[in-house]
Amino acid sequence: MKIRTAVAAISLAAVAATPVWAASRRSIHIVGSSTVYPFSTAVAERFARANPGIPAPIIESTGTGAGMKLFCGGVGQRFPDIENASRRMKASEAKLCAQNGVTKITEIQVGLDGIVLAGAKNSPALNLTTRDIYMAIAATPFGKPNRAKTWRDVNAKLPNIAIRVLGPPPTSGTRDAITELLMTAPCEKNPSMAALKKSDEAKFKKICTGIREDGAFVEAGENDNLIVRKLAASPGSYGLFGYSYLEENAGTLQGATINGVAPTYDNIASFSYPGARPLFIYVKNAHVAAIPGIRQFVAEFTRESTWGRNGYLARRGLIASPDAVRANYAKAARSLSPVALASLK
Repeated sequence: MKIRTAVAAISLAAVAATPVWAASRRSIHIVGSSTVYPFSTAVAERFARANPGIPAPIIESTGTGAGMKLFCGGVGQRFPDIENASRRMKASEAKLCAQNGVTKITEIQVGLDGIVLAGAKNSPALNLTTRDIYMAIAATPFGKPNRAKTWRDVNAKLPNIAIRVLGPPPTSGTRDAITELLMTAPCEKNPSMAALKKSDEAKFKKICTGIREDGAFVEAGENDNLIVRKLAASPGSYGLFGYSYLEENAGTLQGATINGVAPTYDNIASFSYPGARPLFIYVKNAHVAAIPGIRQFVAEFTRESTWGRNGYLARRGLIASPDAVRANYAKAARSLSPVALASLK
């Protein structure tokens, strides 16, 4: 009788630990970065084959920023379980999460990527500096209206062709990485801009990260595959997107060198390439007990055979994080230990 009572108590405890809304949704719901999307999709395919009794995950390519708003919207069946992110969560997003009861979140760096500027094979090859890119696409480079029409206007060594760069919208994590790595870095090397950063950071940010709206830069949406297709049909145009899309379309696209460094796996892995950046997934711990398969999905993503240098995601263009970084995040994935939200910037 005591054994039966104990078993019953355990069963009741398990039921109590499972939210009442759990029965209304069984599929893992993932939103976020278009850059991380193909990697998450590949993991979802392996996960589905290994777990036939669990519905396949539903993955939406919303862009990192838009995905964060959905992810941080709250706890419950209406809100996503996992966020794909092509940058780290911001402090403002962590605050939004906390305000809506999303207080325990596991952060996992799943690999590295590089922001590339690429064009069709029959477009002129570009050998750029980060300053060239800033001068080409900034709305007000160093505080002055951008009147550059051609790449040669930016740098006399560059081709005399019109500047037309296709890139992501403001909701994209790739857009954030572009402004941080390829625009702010060269902008703040200017002494007057460095001084402005100290005296008026908001104005500094506007000058260093504001992107042209006169047609030289074209917002082409969150779908990087669409940018790739447009480049193939428009020689002389160039696109800004993640390295994996260049790798996947190496037969039709060529990447520009930046600061003399080509966008290759090894150069991104070593961070010698200026556009190198980490990629993440964020797990809503409050949903783990409610939605079947979240632990298994995270475990699949963090296997060495998945995200390692010789893993199947490497064949899709993912750059493996350094060994020590993978080890630390694999440990976090196993325990689903929450990130300290106060540590986010």
